[in-house]
Amino acid sequence: MKPETLALHSGQFEDKNAAAVVAPLYLSTTFERDENYELPNGYLYTRAGNPNREQLETILATLENGSEAMAFSSGQAAAMTFFQCLKPGDHVLVPDDAYYGTPSLLQDFFTSWGLTFSKVDTTKIAEIENAIRPETRVVWLETPSNPQLKVSDLQEIAQLAKAHNLISVCDNTWATPMLQNPLNLGCDVVMHSTTKYLGGHSDVLGGALIFKKKGELSDRARQLQTLGGAVPSPFDCWLVVRGIKTLAVRVRQQSANAQQVAEFLESQEAVEKVHYPGLVSHAGFHTSQRQMSSGGAMLSVQVKGGADEALVFIKKLNLFTPATSLGGVESLIEHRASVEGPDTLTPKNLLRISVGLEHAEDLINDLRQALAGL
Repeated sequence: MKPETLALHSGQFEDKNAAAVVAPLYLSTTFERDENYELPNGYLYTRAGNPNREQLETILATLENGSEAMAFSSGQAAAMTFFQCLKPGDHVLVPDDAYYGTPSLLQDFFTSWGLTFSKVDTTKIAEIENAIRPETRVVWLETPSNPQLKVSDLQEIAQLAKAHNLISVCDNTWATPMLQNPLNLGCDVVMHSTTKYLGGHSDVLGGALIFKKKGELSDRARQLQTLGGAVPSPFDCWLVVRGIKTLAVRVRQQSANAQQVAEFLESQEAVEKVHYPGLVSHAGFHTSQRQMSSGGAMLSVQVKGGADEALVFIKKLNLFTPATSLGGVESLIEHRASVEGPDTLTPKNLLRISVGLEHAEDLINDLRQALAGL
């Protein structure tokens, strides 16, 4: 079946109490044993397992074509759990342009017990290969990257990783399984912040890891999920499942809007550069055409000038809400350098835009009036 159908029908289970079409919420923290002191449905305690979380994990594994999925209380909790699966002395390669929380997590917490990491330009296969050490264990990927939307060749990097016996992990939050399937391209693990497009309405926090194959690594992650307890509540799982049902139509329309917005911005004199994989001018355009079904709904724009001009531009907008996060139905804009702090490598004039479901013409008109006079 196609992803649109799988999003609606995978993970469905029969409600024997009321024959409800939508799965009910299972809020119980504990579950009754039978007369033989067995667990008839396999649930012991909701930290270890819950019907709503199991439904979400089944859907995630199906959409990403994985063998096993694990849901967490946030994207950062998912990333932290994965890094906890590694051993002191292991070395990780991360993109030089990635969500700032990922290297911060490694630097501020995991280096203290012996995990090391290096930043590399993952759009250059030679740079990745040159950075591999005897102790390197993981290549962490993010494509399109955050916030400059660099595009890395997942298939090529996954092949390189396998040749060096490394684990390849891709943060697929921005592309979503509707536009890109890293496991199909050879990656071993997919990570998501389900807060974003999967939830889709800016009202639920969550994360996920999806493994291509069950094995020692996935078993370790499951153990950490169970013992550590960084799991989403049943209602959070229910909300993400609900969001996934409309994921395909939302991402399709948001991507179409983003393409129009990017093309408009690229034509404007007050704009220095537009970062969007759907533009022919983008350095990763041909790679994105091979591994993504569209350019996606995220883009970044550099206005001419510096931070002052970028912030003035934001103030003049009416339809783009200045707020952190992305993937909701409303359009958001953010000055990333302000969020990432003084050590950021993000250009000071760069603004990250999450394109929503407003009419593209209205968004463009709002951008046009805000650019006037810059």
